[in-house]
Amino acid sequence: MRLRSFVSFVVGTLLGLFAGFAVGIFVYPYIFLADIVASDTVQDQASRQVVASGIFNHPNPSDPIHYGRGDVTVYRDLLHLEGNFEVGPGPKFHVYLVPEAEVTPSTAVDETMFVDLGRLRAFRGSQNYEVPEGVDVAKYPSVVIWCEQFGVLISVAALKPGGK
Repeated sequence: MRLRSFVSFVVGTLLGLFAGFAVGIFVYPYIFLADIVASDTVQDQASRQVVASGIFNHPNPSDPIHYGRGDVTVYRDLLHLEGNFEVGPGPKFHVYLVPEAEVTPSTAVDETMFVDLGRLRAFRGSQNYEVPEGVDVAKYPSVVIWCEQFGVLISVAALKPGGK
């Protein structure tokens, strides 16, 4: 009887730890990060030439958790998510330039020769990401918000050369 109680205690503890960890991963972004709104501006915007622009869309409408919307403007050395940008919260989202013209949920984005511009700093608002020197933005017709933790496409913007 004593062994059975001990095994029940250990199993219950492990299940509790797992459940707590899972809740922490999924709930934390919604509670603490969802209200952060970025407000970056583009320095010297008048002197910069727009290389491309696009609009983020919801790649899988049947998935209410992974969504995105808003505008993106790409300059030679800077990618700017506009003030109307928004994605559903989640862990470890990154901004990628992707060499694929059409990106869908079935596209193996993580296997392409993408350029990682960095971790998404906020789920809403305008944000700037530097394009590394030597990267030809014209060779990347899509901007993707990608969840590195789970390998999931969150949102994609097909870029149109020279602006909207």
